[in-house]
Amino acid sequence: MSKAVKLYGNATCPYCGAARMLLTKKGIEFEDIAVSKGTDLYEKMAEASGRRTVPQIFIGEESIGGFDDLYELDQRGELDAKLAD
Repeated sequence: MSKAVKLYGNATCPYCGAARMLLTKKGIEFEDIAVSKGTDLYEKMAEASGRRTVPQIFIGEESIGGFDDLYELDQRGELDAKLAD
C-alpha cells in the first residue's frame, strides 16, 4: 500500500496540469484539491507547505513542493520509494 498523495492546484495552472499528467501516467492515485473553490483550502495549503504557489504536492504528510520537485523526484528514481509505506 502506498502513502496518500494530495495535489493542491487549480484548473488553469499549466504546472498543475503537468503534475496531474505525471501522477496519472505513473498510475498514482491522488486527491485533487481545487484551491480556487475556497480561500480556506488555499490557506490550508499555504500553511501546510509554507508556499503560496500552485501546485503543492504532498506525499503522506510531507510537502514535496511543486511540479518541478515532483518531476525531479521521478527522474532521480526516488518518487516510488517516497510513496512506499
